[in-house]
Parts: sequence; structure tokens; C-alpha cells
Amino acid sequence: MDKDSIRIVAQNKKAKHDYFIEETFEAGIVLSGTEVKSVRQGKVNLKDSYAYIKNSEVFVRGMHISPYEQGNIFNQDPLRDRKLLLHKREINKLIGYTQQKGLTLIPTKLYFKNNWAKVELAVARGKKLYDKRRAMAERDAKRAIDKKMKEYNRQ
Repeated sequence: MDKDSIRIVAQNKKAKHDYFIEETFEAGIVLSGTEVKSVRQGKVNLKDSYAYIKNSEVFVRGMHISPYEQGNIFNQDPLRDRKLLLHKREINKLIGYTQQKGLTLIPTKLYFKNNWAKVELAVARGKKLYDKRRAMAERDAKRAIDKKMKEYNRQ
């Protein structure tokens, strides 16, 4: 096994569509035993989740971790707020970012790094509708160019 083995469990693909990503941070996450087992099975949804700062601690809200089937009484609430583990200087940096108008904290990935559950936390600025349209037009144009180049190279 290599030094930094990373296994991505869940991604928030909608985040790239709805936000401009300014900067990303890697944070640990506090989970109970049955939640870890459920995350290992890939039963996580990051779609509507976001992070907030309260009393110099960072929490993620809206991350859905399905209850573990064999967990019975040890299962936690699937939508409970979960604490993220960051260094104090990183938290202070995030506080500075969130005080700026229009910036928010969005979890973009949940993964295992050397058997530790980690969250990639992004500082993001919301896109307007015209930004989303421009991004879709650019993506379609790039796809069309690649298709033409492929046809041209085949001849």
C-alpha cells in the first residue's frame, strides 16, 4: 500500500456547478462507530450540505449518512451536525473568509486517507444564472472542438 492511499467515498458535483471555488482545506471529521461503517459502504450524500463556524469550531450541516443496517440502537441521526477538525490558524482563516460578503463553506469531497475519514472543505462564492449559462456554453464548445479534432485526426 502506498504512503497516502486515498479512497473517495462521496463527491458534491453540484458544488462546481453552483459555486466558484476559491480555496480548499482538508479537515478531519468526528464520526461515531456506526457512521464510519456506513461511510465505508458509501452511503453518504453531500448534496445540500454546508459548513458553519460556531464558537471557533467548524461544523458541517446537512450531510446525510444513512444509518448502518446492523447498528440498531447505536445509530445516530442521519442529518446531525458533525464537527470538523482543523488547526486553529485554519479556522481563523475560514472566519476571515466567511465574514466577506458572498463567501460560504461547502464540503466538496468525503474520502478516506490512510484509514482516516477526511472532508475537503471549499471556500466558495455563489454563481449567478448567467455564470452557469456561460460555463455550460464553454463546456459545450470545448466538447464540439474536441469532437471535430478527433474527426480531423482520424482522416
